[in-house]
Amino acid sequence: MLVDSHCHLDRVALAPYNGDFASFMSSTLAQGIDHLLCVSIDLESWPAMVALVADYPQISISVGVHPNDKERHEPTVEELLRLSRSEKVVAIGETGLDYFHGEGDLDWQRERFRQHIRAAKAAKLPLIIHTRDARIDTIQIMQDEGADDVGGVMHCFTENWSMAKQALEMGFYISFSGIITFKNAVELREVVKRVPMDHLLIETDSPYLAPVPHRGKPNQPIHVRHVAECVAELKGLTLEAIADRTTANFYRCFPLAQGAQSSSSGLDYE
Repeated sequence: MLVDSHCHLDRVALAPYNGDFASFMSSTLAQGIDHLLCVSIDLESWPAMVALVADYPQISISVGVHPNDKERHEPTVEELLRLSRSEKVVAIGETGLDYFHGEGDLDWQRERFRQHIRAAKAAKLPLIIHTRDARIDTIQIMQDEGADDVGGVMHCFTENWSMAKQALEMGFYISFSGIITFKNAVELREVVKRVPMDHLLIETDSPYLAPVPHRGKPNQPIHVRHVAECVAELKGLTLEAIADRTTANFYRCFPLAQGAQSSSSGLDYE
């Protein structure tokens, strides 16, 4: 069984399922996906996302506002803390820094990141961190705000080993997406080889970043298998070993997700 540790289910393409989310979920679970973490990127669409996944114990959610869009509602620590008490919430985020898309003075982005870390600490929930072209500032803010108190995951990791090592030293997991299957991801695949197995996660970031052989098409959680296969090849392990390890890692990183899954299926991941 596999876990998709980061996807956006309220944005996946449902055309192949006649627009029916229930059919999409039935197909996804039938193809060996054990659990999905549906990640928030803004609070405007959050209520609809919550309603969409409400009936599925195999889906957990997060609450947070992505760093890319300045015009989004700016949440306070108190608001994030209140929403984090909602059923199914297992993490705060995604949050972080993105200097690739950011322009001009990005103090607002850094302050948003700090607010999310403070909320995660108050809620005692792990963080889902997005970072792109902001290595130094991301790590500095994580250290300044004591993000290691709650830990979490560096999602869709695309940076270098030095940054991965610093995040690992703070207890964070490193999650890889379909990008590792891309031909030009040579340096990133070297990072995959060096990340310890007990702190490695896999994801799709659906509907974005579809892996080879689906690159350029809308991504789906079932494609996490291709990420797992690539990791298995790089690590010199079997697909089954990667599936077992990353699933166990997921439930260790997000223990509240394990509680929801265990109550519905009787499964226990240790």
